[in-house]
Amino acid sequence: MKNIFEQLTDLLRKDERLVSQDGVLLKNQTQELARKNDLELIKLLLSDKTIKQHFFFEVEKTLIFDKEKFVRFVSNKQFLPDSYTAFKNKIGLTAGDEYVSENKEVVLAWPYKDCILEGGMTKEDQKRDEIFYNETLAPDDINRLLDAKVFTNFKRIDKDGEHPLSSPLIKGDKGGFRRDEKGTIKDNLIIKGNNLLALASLKKEFAGKVKLIYIDPPYNTGNDGFKYNDSFNHSSWLVFMKNRLEIAKSLLREDGSIWINIDDDESHYLKVLSDSIFGRENFVANVIWEKSDSPRMDVKLFSIRHDNILVYSKNIALLSFNLEIDQEIPKHYNKKDEHGKIYYLKPLRVMGGNISKSLFFPMIAPDGTKVLPVEKNGQEGCWRWSKEKVKEENNRIEWVKGRENWTPYFRIYADDRKAMPLETIWSHEDVGSNRTSKNELKKIIEENIFDTPKPEKLLQKIIISGSKTEDIVLDFFAGSGTTLAVAHKIGRQYIGIEQMDYIHELPESRLKKVIAGEQGGISKAVNWKGGGDFVYMELAKWNEEWIEKIKKAKTGKELAKLWDEMKETAFLSYKIEPKTIDANVKTFSDLSIADQKKFLIECLDKNQLYVNLSEIEDKEYNVNNEDKELNRNFYGQ
Repeated sequence: MKNIFEQLTDLLRKDERLVSQDGVLLKNQTQELARKNDLELIKLLLSDKTIKQHFFFEVEKTLIFDKEKFVRFVSNKQFLPDSYTAFKNKIGLTAGDEYVSENKEVVLAWPYKDCILEGGMTKEDQKRDEIFYNETLAPDDINRLLDAKVFTNFKRIDKDGEHPLSSPLIKGDKGGFRRDEKGTIKDNLIIKGNNLLALASLKKEFAGKVKLIYIDPPYNTGNDGFKYNDSFNHSSWLVFMKNRLEIAKSLLREDGSIWINIDDDESHYLKVLSDSIFGRENFVANVIWEKSDSPRMDVKLFSIRHDNILVYSKNIALLSFNLEIDQEIPKHYNKKDEHGKIYYLKPLRVMGGNISKSLFFPMIAPDGTKVLPVEKNGQEGCWRWSKEKVKEENNRIEWVKGRENWTPYFRIYADDRKAMPLETIWSHEDVGSNRTSKNELKKIIEENIFDTPKPEKLLQKIIISGSKTEDIVLDFFAGSGTTLAVAHKIGRQYIGIEQMDYIHELPESRLKKVIAGEQGGISKAVNWKGGGDFVYMELAKWNEEWIEKIKKAKTGKELAKLWDEMKETAFLSYKIEPKTIDANVKTFSDLSIADQKKFLIECLDKNQLYVNLSEIEDKEYNVNNEDKELNRNFYGQ
């Protein structure tokens, strides 16, 4: 007996409008006609008793077409599935016969909002195209995913090279992690592994202790791994960000802030998402960073020259920024007074806007004439200062003689910049551009891994503005390591997380050069001489190792062998029945290599990607005694 999917398929094929020339049933056309209450389509659906009972209901002896139910049904992947979905259905790896709208993975706000998007990353074509095997885990599928994990491969790196973390390096040192008088770890950390799970593992030690977070996440441009059905592309990215930002918030101090670098494709959506996580009242600013130092001439409409940096506080009532920014004096400070102090001139007159009558009064020019804040065309303005302040600050006023009239300016000294608030437009001249950062990176590594690394002066301004010496700075998309390198040179404690293997090329090797004394792109005023150290550590893999093996496989034969091994030692999903898969091995082998890989990855239990701390004593995981001791040391056990 045919199921409801097959029955509907056979029925719809009777309508020539719904079948392509090559015999394929047109899903979109079917949905469109249903939305329009097409009479011929409704007659066709009523002609079959089973279909009629399924998509029509009676109200006072009148049949009503349940249009929404029908459209959802036709949209369901189980209806007219591709070969991959058909295979999943055949072996039972499905969500049952629920429609998408009824599945626990979907909510009204956006698809999968209340779920976890487990994102893994791989390196592709030697570029920073991070491919995410986005596995959406519904609440029922999650039990230990975000539990604390076991760390391994610990090492301390300083000017003398790499050392076992357990070994004491100086007199009085016991080895292991250094802690302050309050018991908080004071080591700089670089962690290799999935950033969602690494963040969750940091909560026990660092919750409420991080002063500043800076991240440069994937922008969801279509080139960074979020290549999905259009209706879920955007929602996948939002869930990916939501999961990580929620944990990031728990790590922030009450007076802390987070700075998120993003472009226009997702910035407005990310603003709304961040409002919901941090609270709209805790939004601080949207900084416009001029990332390009010249326009592109090959674009059709706009040459985009900026990125956005969204700034949020944990509690805006407690937030304050350091306004005395340690940077080189900008070029527009181009004058010197009689004492050699550098300054620039700003007009004392304000034109347009709300004119204050109390600030409209005559000033006496050097030749004795009276000057009012009025333009040549008669437009009235006002002075920036009151009569009292003009009198008090007379030594800062400088009169400039034009062709006809005198104009008053006031001096802004370089030493007075500490009283100036942060502004929301940052020029490439002050904080560098993408060209600047690429040149910085070339000095560290020849291979072009990153298309858009961030310049050191940009991170210098952010970190100095939002933190003080020895505060903790976190970057969980560490990438090329700019945040960590700058934090090291200006005396902040830092934590960086990166999953990609280039963590060893960057940022590990970059920090080794920083320790050796490389100045890099920071302000010369910092006068970095070298020194310090950091601790490298990794999340201990389990199913993650199987995923890496699957991705590296090149043939179906290799994947078949991996499946045999997985059945013996991997943690498989509770949905999987290996005997059913083995019974359909021919169907599996007919799938493309890409779909075979995708399926085997889905077979793995995502709660077991890495070794849970609670299972550190389980002999099956082979955690050595030194790692056990260092994990106890890290987690304060």
